[in-house]
Amino acid sequence: MNNSQSTKMTNFRWVICAMLFFATTVNYLDRQALSLTWKDFIAPEFHWSNTDYGNIAAAFAIMYAIANFFSGRIIDWLGTKRGYLWAIGVWSAGACLHALCGWATEQVVGLHDAAQLVGAVGDVAATVSMVSVYFFLAARVVLAAGESGNFPAAVKVTAEYFPKKDRAYATAIFNAGATIGALIAPLCIPTLASYFKQMGVGNGWEMAFVAIGLLGFVWMGVWIFVYKPLETNKFVNQAEREYILHDSKDDAETVETGRKIGIGECLRLRQTWAILLGKFLTDGVWWFFLFWTPAYISDVYGYASDTFMAQMLIFVLYAVTMLSLYGGKLPTIIINRTGRDAYTCRMQAMLVFALFPLLGLLAQPFGAYSCWLTIILIGIVGAAHQSWSANLFSVGSDLFPKRAVATITGLNGMAGGLSSFLINILSGRLLDHVEAAQTQFFGFQGKEAGYFMIFCYCSVAYLLGWIVMKLLVPKYKPVAA
Repeated sequence: MNNSQSTKMTNFRWVICAMLFFATTVNYLDRQALSLTWKDFIAPEFHWSNTDYGNIAAAFAIMYAIANFFSGRIIDWLGTKRGYLWAIGVWSAGACLHALCGWATEQVVGLHDAAQLVGAVGDVAATVSMVSVYFFLAARVVLAAGESGNFPAAVKVTAEYFPKKDRAYATAIFNAGATIGALIAPLCIPTLASYFKQMGVGNGWEMAFVAIGLLGFVWMGVWIFVYKPLETNKFVNQAEREYILHDSKDDAETVETGRKIGIGECLRLRQTWAILLGKFLTDGVWWFFLFWTPAYISDVYGYASDTFMAQMLIFVLYAVTMLSLYGGKLPTIIINRTGRDAYTCRMQAMLVFALFPLLGLLAQPFGAYSCWLTIILIGIVGAAHQSWSANLFSVGSDLFPKRAVATITGLNGMAGGLSSFLINILSGRLLDHVEAAQTQFFGFQGKEAGYFMIFCYCSVAYLLGWIVMKLLVPKYKPVAA
């Protein structure tokens, strides 16, 4: 009886996966706090335009991109445990720093409270806008620097604690934290901001940032206790350890020699560029919907972010994106049925995911019948993106040895950050331009025309990304190290 119990496989790898899930949830709560408060809480106080917000969102994205260039190497250097702690500590501090931006603006401009900021006119209002934007830029830069470490660390942990066939599913689970964070955020962040505003604590939005930022520090305390390297983790028995490592001698990992693969060498490989371009062409889609959907609902349908209707619309949107959990399982099903290599099966699954975003072309036109149809279709695009993204992360661990996974994931995040930078900065300028010019596009006018232009790109981006990846790496070819 005791022998049977000792050989039964433990499942501690799923506890580790749960920790990655919660970290990613906190990551997206912190990231989305600004998008849910700027239009109805922050913009009136600081006199922001769409361009101002677009610049701030773009600054986050470009810092995220730059930091990702280094974060993967830093995670590899510090190790998974310490690297993750540093990452979440920095981004949690950055989230809390947002709360000081109003106070700092008051000190520089010479005003005394939020009411005076709101009531500013003329040159004073312009100065308030400019100064506040710079302070928010600084806070977003700190947030981005820390958040850049989340996915390199999480993907590295997944490569350590899961065999190849299960990595996409594990990645889909922790990556679903992005969806859960985006799902919870519209319910709690505007509500917190409204509550603290009614309590007379600033303009309300400040404490919303602090409350969400503190969650990261709680996670850090749990991570210190839970995470240990696989070889020394007392919660993992030999049966589970053998299951995790059973394919460690296959494919690319048979040729690991201990030599490190530098960033320069990575950038000379077709495999790297397949991953980077697949990410660059598609990641901006998710970031656009994440950062601009609350404003879209307010601009097009007139629902402020703290209204029940707006909260329910955004909640349903991200509830639909939870379908992405099945997307993580699809490659495993194909692998089990065909016995082919993970990369080939993953690319087959990613082609399926690339077709669903085409429904995004109907999202805004169907809004003429019901805004719920628009939200559901955007949610389907989001689910397709998360399925695509989970598998794209796993392509890195398919093609590269474990010692290079965090590095390639960091470069991957850099490409995603650049994509976000471009779509955010261009979206802000486009929306202000089409509103001023009352531009018409496929029956839409003004801001609605601008949103539909962006939706058109979002809908075809994944097919374009898949074609580019297939051209660069048509067959499974792992990188030797």
